[in-house]
Amino acid sequence: MSRTNFNELLEAGVHFGHLKRKWNPAMAPYIFMERNGIHIIDLEKTAVKIDEAASAMKHIARSGKKILFVATKKQAKEIVADRVKQVNMPYVVERWPGGMLTNFPTIRKAVKKMSSIDKMAADGTFSNLSKREKLQVTRQRAKLEKTLGSIADLTRLPSALFIVDVSKEHIAVREAKRLGIPVFAMVDTNSDPSDIDFPIPANDDASKSISLIVDLLCKAIEEGLNERKLEKDKEPAMKDKKVMRKELEKDLPSSVIEAIVDEDDEVEPEEELLDETEEDEIVAEESEEEATEGEEE
Repeated sequence: MSRTNFNELLEAGVHFGHLKRKWNPAMAPYIFMERNGIHIIDLEKTAVKIDEAASAMKHIARSGKKILFVATKKQAKEIVADRVKQVNMPYVVERWPGGMLTNFPTIRKAVKKMSSIDKMAADGTFSNLSKREKLQVTRQRAKLEKTLGSIADLTRLPSALFIVDVSKEHIAVREAKRLGIPVFAMVDTNSDPSDIDFPIPANDDASKSISLIVDLLCKAIEEGLNERKLEKDKEPAMKDKKVMRKELEKDLPSSVIEAIVDEDDEVEPEEELLDETEEDEIVAEESEEEATEGEEE
């Protein structure tokens, strides 16, 4: 049974594309027509692509792997953060930290730095610092929380990415492709779907459109998590990898199968302190106003 219908997609404005002059020719198979200089997306194909993406996400969630949601555009931030938090998946809604995937150990060190600051506050070390040092540490903690707080529990590379607007998040797409991580994404008529494993042709600017698609995919993830819980209750022993692969080969592409049956265990990166250069790459530099304010205090 289809997860959505034509009318539901129509009401959410999923069919509205960009101006004809802004189109990407690679999106031609997903364009239904042009009206008043604007491309209209074929919602029948959108519904099919949503079902394919939801099925794959359900399998990934059922296998116990993580899907990283990326949406840094203004109209998508709150929608993604609120909905994805409910299914306990990591997400990035501020800026994409360069090297988030390709330099993942450094990102993990930054998260550990955040944890060490929390530990300082808990064991009383923080109270021994001077007023200026407290201010600097507090600001550093706030910036780390803003950028990396939503991925604090991500102890290994995600098994897949979901992206809203591949043109804006092209760095994330490039990093995922370099590491062979399957990418799910909403692709508008001005986007290139050729590098996306599971493209969903849809309006990636309207909040209603984003909300509908994110909600459908999160429901699929919830189903996968619930099935995993039931399977664990019935069968405590892990299913053999070969048997799992054989079951999945019927429905899913090889990139997703590899992500699901990946045999790597979750391994924490080596314990090392971040040097100043690495911190600067992850945390945005303070503005001149903040620096002046710190000196005055």
